[in-house]
Amino acid sequence: MPFIVAFVFAYITWLVLTAGTNGLLWSTQELIAGLIFAGIVAYATKDIVGEESTRFLNPIRWLEWIAYVPVLFWGMVKANFHVAYLVITGKIRPGIVKVPVELEKDAQYTILANSITLTPGTLTIDACPKEKALYVHWIDIPEGLERPESSEPVAGPFEKWARRLGK
Repeated sequence: MPFIVAFVFAYITWLVLTAGTNGLLWSTQELIAGLIFAGIVAYATKDIVGEESTRFLNPIRWLEWIAYVPVLFWGMVKANFHVAYLVITGKIRPGIVKVPVELEKDAQYTILANSITLTPGTLTIDACPKEKALYVHWIDIPEGLERPESSEPVAGPFEKWARRLGK
């Protein structure tokens, strides 16, 4: 089953990325190339997708991911303006902080770590599920938040979304 799920996901991704090269339809060569590449990707990732692979076929999960995109985008916009302000004023206070998180699965850690890293001014250095923490390099640590008690100051709403998306 993991191969089939990975194949379907890769082929749909291929179709989305190649749409519009020949109007809204695909040429025969594009469809065949998509089948070949989706087969290669599915074979290479079937062990990574794992036994819980059917969760990727749930349309509700796709809608949750689509709903997450504006949240992530808004976080990136706010962080870009903040970093621009820091560059102009030269007032930075960089450091590495241990961010406590309440996540259970590796997928949740991955989603949260990548979301934090995508926002300018932060970089996830390490994820420690045993410690229930992420180590994040933060360009501007506010006074008193050297040891945050939750992920909210660093990650905003991303932890809540990571918990939902990675279940």
